[in-house]
Amino acid sequence: MTGTDLTQIDGINVVTAQAILADTGTDMSAWRTEKHFVSWLGLCPDHRISGGKVLQRGTRKVISRAATAFRLAASALRRSQSALGAKYRRLQSRLGAPKAITAMAHHLARLFYRMIKYGSKYVDHGAAAYEAKFKEQQLRWLSRKAAELHLCLAPLPNSAF
Repeated sequence: MTGTDLTQIDGINVVTAQAILADTGTDMSAWRTEKHFVSWLGLCPDHRISGGKVLQRGTRKVISRAATAFRLAASALRRSQSALGAKYRRLQSRLGAPKAITAMAHHLARLFYRMIKYGSKYVDHGAAAYEAKFKEQQLRWLSRKAAELHLCLAPLPNSAF
C-alpha cells in the first residue's frame, strides 16, 4: 500500500504499521519535515524556558494512537538483537525505561516518516556494528578531550581484563 515494507523496522509489525497508517495516512505532505511530524505526534522534547532558564522538561501531552503505537514498538526493542535494540538498551541504562521508550519512539517515527515520504529502505546493520560504532565514537571523544588537556592516550597491552 505504501510502496515500502514498514515491517523491516524492528519493533514495527503488521498490526502496528496499520495502526500508525490509520492515524497518519500515507500522504506525508501535511508535515514539512520529519521534525514537524514527530512534534505533531508529541514525541519530541518540550522545554519551557523563561529568561534562559529551563522551568519544565518533558514531552507535550498529545493523545495520538500513532504515538502510542510507536511507544509500544519501542518497548518491543528490549530483546531485539538489532542496532535499534542495542541503542534502546544503552539509553535505558542511562535514562531509565520511560525516557528510553519515548526516545526510541521518536527515532522510529523519524524512520517511518523517511520510509513513507521518500520510499527509502531500512537496513539493519546489527547490534555488533552499532556497538563498534559507539566504541569508536567514545574513543574519538576521549582522544579529543585528552588533546585539550595536553595529554596523550595510549592503549594498554593485552592484560587480564
